[in-house]
Amino acid sequence: MTQKIFWQDPYLTELKTAVAAVRGDQVYLQSTIFFAFSGGQESDAGTLGGYPVLAAAKDGLDIAYTLPPEHTLKAGDPVELRIDWDRRYRLMRLHFAAEMILQLVYQHCPGIERIGAHISEDKARIDFARDDSIAVLFPLLEQEAGALVAAGKPIETDFTDQQSQRRYWEVKGFARMGCGGTHPRSTAEIGKLTLKRKRLGKGKERIEITLSSRAEADFDSNDVR
Repeated sequence: MTQKIFWQDPYLTELKTAVAAVRGDQVYLQSTIFFAFSGGQESDAGTLGGYPVLAAAKDGLDIAYTLPPEHTLKAGDPVELRIDWDRRYRLMRLHFAAEMILQLVYQHCPGIERIGAHISEDKARIDFARDDSIAVLFPLLEQEAGALVAAGKPIETDFTDQQSQRRYWEVKGFARMGCGGTHPRSTAEIGKLTLKRKRLGKGKERIEITLSSRAEADFDSNDVR
């Protein structure tokens, strides 16, 4: 089973590890910092042993990394992983921004159904089953999300079930939610967010979330990593 270092330290950008198994173009590692698509959050980008990672996908509790067909890696080889930090950090910030908005919508609209979600490098989206425009909530959602960011509350993560690798995040006094993604350490790192409504059809509403180019927290970028 791949040891997922990205849960222990989501700010780590390089890792020396070893190949656990090779199945054609797919390579499995003993440990990894390279997040694979899960829970709506897109995969990281980067290199494995100097080869570009073309895809990363969950395979049970392991992760399969697809490399170019010409790769020469074999089981037992030492390798170095490197991820695109700028992409990872935007995904982390957008992921938690979306989860703040989701929890706030749940608080203001008890019983509302989430029917989809996706987090990319440029924006996040959450889809809801709702008949009327969800944009009426935006002033309140943006105000309350902004207050959470300004408060700089710690974002705690851990396992609910370590054997099955089920995890959660929690911001004390706000919410707790099951999630296996990567998260910043503090709500302050999210920065300013903007909401946009999109109508998907009858009874379907989408919230699109974008962030300012930089987090507004008072920290040095080298300290973040």
